[in-house]
Formats: sequence, C-alpha cells, structure tokens
Amino acid sequence: MRMTTKSLVAVTCAAVAFAAAGCGTTSENTGQVQVQDPTKNCQGPGGKYTIGMSQANLAEPYRVRMDDDIRKAAEKVPQFEVQFADAAKDNSKQVSDVENFITKQVDLLMISPNEAAPLTDVVKKAYNRGIPVVVLDRKVEGDAYTTYIGADNVQIGRQAGEYFKTTLLPQGGKILQLKGLSGSTPAAEREQGFKEGIQGSAIEIVATEDGEWERSVGQQKMDALLKAHPDVQAVYAQNDPMAEGAYLAAQAANRTDLKFVGIDGLPIPSGGIKAVEEGRLQATNLYPTGGEEAVEAAKKMLVDCQQVPKTQTLQTELVTKDNAADVYARLNQS
Repeated sequence: MRMTTKSLVAVTCAAVAFAAAGCGTTSENTGQVQVQDPTKNCQGPGGKYTIGMSQANLAEPYRVRMDDDIRKAAEKVPQFEVQFADAAKDNSKQVSDVENFITKQVDLLMISPNEAAPLTDVVKKAYNRGIPVVVLDRKVEGDAYTTYIGADNVQIGRQAGEYFKTTLLPQGGKILQLKGLSGSTPAAEREQGFKEGIQGSAIEIVATEDGEWERSVGQQKMDALLKAHPDVQAVYAQNDPMAEGAYLAAQAANRTDLKFVGIDGLPIPSGGIKAVEEGRLQATNLYPTGGEEAVEAAKKMLVDCQQVPKTQTLQTELVTKDNAADVYARLNQS
C-alpha cells in the first residue's frame, strides 16, 4: 500500500510522540507559552530545593550586591541551595548558563538578563519545562516567566528628569546622557522616563553615548563628549558607576562646575549614596536589587506552596545631600 505524504507525516508523528509530545505542536516548537503551576514541586518545609541564579555580569557593583542580597536571604531558608553563574556580559554564555541549569533540573531559576531579546527563548524554554522563573531587574520579551521583580525604570528616569527640571537646571541648559547597555530594558526605559521628566523645560540633551553600565567606559566616553561639547552644564548617567566615571573625566578636564546625577543608590562605601553624601554626585535614584524579594518569592512557591504575582514593583527614592546619610543608615539596618 502506498502512503500519502499526509499519512507518512501522521505515522512519523506517532512514532516520536513520546519524545516530542506531538509533531510540531508543543509550546516549545510553536513558541506558545504553557500554563504553569509554580507550586507543583512544593514539598513544604521538609523539601530541599536547588535554585539557579544567572547573573548578567559581575563587573557592575549593583550586580555583585544583588548576588550578595540573594545569598544572604537564602541563608535564612535552610531548604535552599543557590548556585550562581556569571555571564560576564556575554549573551551566548548566559544562554549556556541557563541551559545548564535546565539540564541540572533546578527547582527554580532566577535570572537578570544581559539583554532582553537574546535571553527570551531560553527563559521560555525553562518556563515551559515547568521551572518557575524569577526575572530580576532587566526584562525578557513576552510573558514566559513566573514573576518579574524590579523597580519602575520609567518612573526612575522621570524622577531624575524632574530633579533636573526643578532643582539642578530650572532655567534650562545643555546636558549629556550616558546610557546603559543598549539592548537592556532599563536603558530604554530610563531614557524614556528622563525625557518625560524634563518635558516642558529648556533642558536639551545634546549627546548620548552607551557607557555599558561601567565606570571605566563612562569615563572614556565622557572624556570624548566633553571635547565635542565643551558648553554642557550637567550629566545624566543611567547608573552611578557611569556617573562617577564621568565625574573623574570632568575633574581631569578641570570642569569642576558640572553637575552629575546617577541611578542605583547602593548603600555601600563605594556606592552612589556615599558619592552624593561626599559631593561627587548631586543626586542618585534608589534602585533596589530585588535579591531579598526574589528569595521570598522562591520560598512562597517552593516551601509555602503559594502563588506569587506576575509583577512585583519595588519602590524607588530620590537621594540628595539632604537625605543621603539617613537613607544609607536605613538601608544598612540588619
């Protein structure tokens, strides 16, 4: 009997159904997102759980602090073991790190993506395999994750812009912008919010450069920007290390008149809050790491057998010379 092409496909599909759960119709193959019960592996307080944490890089102090916050919070949950991976700003390495966690069959994945688009598919793969996924700080595309934890980056940018408009440059002026990594969601959102914040003012962003979230790159880019735009009055940097780098470049160029605003507000000796307190930055905008909240979300799902919200928005705060010391002390209370 001769088989039609259609019949042959049907037989082939049946033969591989045990491996593919249908030929070309699984959520993994079609791009669809499965409905997930993040509590299905919950064994209560008597269980033991392995968590994989995929970090975008450890070159930024913010990310070192995030890992430290996760580690510290997880130590208080005896059921948890957290394994950390550093992607070192390499999208392909981070994909490989997540694939490795999937192969290890971790009970939960935490990830702060280097860039959104390149990490979307592998995060969806983990999610569709039934692994609860906690996305921190930077987003992926779509909704194939269990919960996203982070502050509102548009609001943070708007908060910074309004500070420029009302306090730093109320009469207007020319400023430079140092953006973070262009493919990361905070970079776009913090720029959008900032432009909203300065709307209606005479403030002009005369140039923007990608400082890759790093102090050394920010310093290098600022040096070139100052030569091209010697008449600027201030710098908006999308994180504190880039702001500090810009400050160093300005000092080297004898531009002690410039004003600097950053984002992160890490409560550590080398962080943005101390930079404000000591006068290098005029302001920073608090951006919590979400590490403690990520561990709490994991505990709810794996130990307490509870659901968690799809989005958990962390609160921000403007830090200036007036409140820097109080904010630093409050955030370091044990």
